[in-house]
Amino acid sequence: MPAQRPEPPHHVLALPDGGLHYTQAGGDAGVPILLIHGSLCDYRYWRWQVPAFAETHRVIAPSLRGCWPDARSHPRAEYAVGRHADDLARLLRALDEHGGAHVIGHSRGAQVALDLAIRAPQLCRSLTLADPGFRFADEPETPVFYADAVQRLRDGDEEKAIEQFIDTVNGADTWRKMVGWFKDMVRDNAATLLSQIREANLPVDPRDAAALSCPVLLVGGSQSPAKYGTRQDRLQQLLPRARRARIALAAHGMNLANPRAFNRTVLDFIAGA
Repeated sequence: MPAQRPEPPHHVLALPDGGLHYTQAGGDAGVPILLIHGSLCDYRYWRWQVPAFAETHRVIAPSLRGCWPDARSHPRAEYAVGRHADDLARLLRALDEHGGAHVIGHSRGAQVALDLAIRAPQLCRSLTLADPGFRFADEPETPVFYADAVQRLRDGDEEKAIEQFIDTVNGADTWRKMVGWFKDMVRDNAATLLSQIREANLPVDPRDAAALSCPVLLVGGSQSPAKYGTRQDRLQQLLPRARRARIALAAHGMNLANPRAFNRTVLDFIAGA
């Protein structure tokens, strides 16, 4: 029987109205890396990035407020992009990282990462946005693709709710094929959709994005749904100096489907940032 994978070290940053759970690894040398997960996830999502990045960097991976192991019920007001960004700024300062970090955000976490870079640019040494899905303020609102999943959650059908969400963002039949640890993580965070839908279609002001001064990397999975590519296209128009990369043999969950390529792409970018 293979050895059980050890759990990462767990820490809690005390906040005035709660706590922020996070893990960290690696030494103190160099600029740290901050990993920001997306919907239905927590810091366990980065299981193939934390040890790899920790070989050369200090790695900080939080579970956003409201996500496992924060067990309070949803919906809740503090599960919001702006609140998450403020929490992460507090975390970096509390860890004495006043010089900032290389910030990496995936999916909804990419919007949190961008908001952090806009609110506290001094804390963002570089910005990697992996399959961002947000709307820009000059675009019309679109139907909320996970509205049906939220209704299923309210009706008590958690498994069908999760299946609808995961298969929409990553491709048909993805949920059925996922490994056990990933399914456990998603089930632990399913209720966050009840809060997330209250912020559906939250826009990003293109002027704020265009004003970013740090190096930016836009990463997409080669098999990701087309909508994520359109977000990267627009960001590249706003940020003509941004770098662009595609992770082969991967869809939305690119860092899990092809972690070697994802890790190499991000570390190469950071090395030159």
